[in-house]
Amino acid sequence: MEHDAEPNSQQALVEHYEALRSRTRRMLSAARDADWTALVDQESSYLVQVEQLTTLEAGHRLDAEHRARKATLLEEILENDLEIRARLIERRDELGELIGAAQRQRKLRHAYDISEPGHGSRAP
Repeated sequence: MEHDAEPNSQQALVEHYEALRSRTRRMLSAARDADWTALVDQESSYLVQVEQLTTLEAGHRLDAEHRARKATLLEEILENDLEIRARLIERRDELGELIGAAQRQRKLRHAYDISEPGHGSRAP
């Protein structure tokens, strides 16, 4: 059953959205810096925060002021998420190109019977 949240719990809920926005800002910064390890670390914490927020928000309605603040925060969170996803797609494509180049190089070595670096020569 939904009920109006107390002013303090409404503020606490909005503060959770603000914390989530801060997390997405850190994630976006990591993505822009191509710090993929930091991004993955931040993402696991992000997922925990989203789950906590879902639990906290269940059954509560916000007043107009808090709904407006939540909407503004969600808009930035979604914008950050969109850019993060775009950068991850770019990275995936880069890695795909690197994997493709490595596979082509391996096929050429095999075709010309050239040994891999550090593995000695196959020639007599």
